[in-house]
Amino acid sequence: MTVREVIRILDAEVLVSGDLDTEVKTACGSDMMSDVLAFVKDQGMLLTGLCNPQVIRTAEMMDMHCVVFVRGKEIDPSIVELARSRDIIVLQTRHRMFSACGLLYMGGLRGE
Repeated sequence: MTVREVIRILDAEVLVSGDLDTEVKTACGSDMMSDVLAFVKDQGMLLTGLCNPQVIRTAEMMDMHCVVFVRGKEIDPSIVELARSRDIIVLQTRHRMFSACGLLYMGGLRGE
């Protein structure tokens, strides 16, 4: 699945653009960055409701291509700028985490 397809499926807004044809083979959803660091391997995309710079830093450490903020939360411009400087695509969707993950799963995206 490409990031472009993720945008369509989640009716997401692009906050930080990049190569929207980037292939995303797997994803994870978590608000606990310690769990992402401890248990996630080879994930291309992170879905989260946590809105702080640690999300972008975690995504960078895990070589993730894209972060999706769920629940339509307001994203601080400093987080957007950090993601832009790290070449991480940032999306925002009004869907809740469970629904967003379910929609992506139905669309063919899998977890680990």
